[in-house]
Amino acid sequence: MPPLTLDDLLPLEEYAARRHEFFAALGRYQDHYRRVRIGPQLTLLFENRQTLWFRVQEILRISRLSEPARVQQELDVYNWLLPGRNQLKAALLLAGESEAWREARGHEFVFELGDHPVPARLVTCRPEDRAIGTAHWVEFTLEKDARNLLANPRIPARFASHWAHYQHNSAPLGEEVRQSLLDDLKLSDRDG
Repeated sequence: MPPLTLDDLLPLEEYAARRHEFFAALGRYQDHYRRVRIGPQLTLLFENRQTLWFRVQEILRISRLSEPARVQQELDVYNWLLPGRNQLKAALLLAGESEAWREARGHEFVFELGDHPVPARLVTCRPEDRAIGTAHWVEFTLEKDARNLLANPRIPARFASHWAHYQHNSAPLGEEVRQSLLDDLKLSDRDG
């Protein structure tokens, strides 16, 4: 997926004047295309250029950063969260954060495409990553067979937590979420 660049960002004043509009639009977008709940305490929020654009704009607004070199540093951090080739990346949002969650390693979270499981990989859980807004990020690698299953609307697709302390499944993915994730994979193909 192409990284965000300085040219993608709005000047601070313009963004601040339209912030409520962007915030409302992002909420609708996430609810329809990017958010998957797994039981009462766990949500996956899939990242792409649109979701990260808002994150970066918010960081710049809050910290009042406008110097191009400093803005580029922020972009470098956040662009790492964009999915790479054959990948989907998601923030793992946890309600009621507890010490038990710190034991999770990633493989407990699975993208189930029919009978084909795609385990997650925990990509970060470092204390310094908490500044990004969540301490947990997972990625799912979908090779050709898994992508074909995701593209087939007759094959059920859902996410599951098979962790001993938290065993829940998401509802089956709707057409809008499936297509959004497929679009991410197609965009990432152009990357290299």
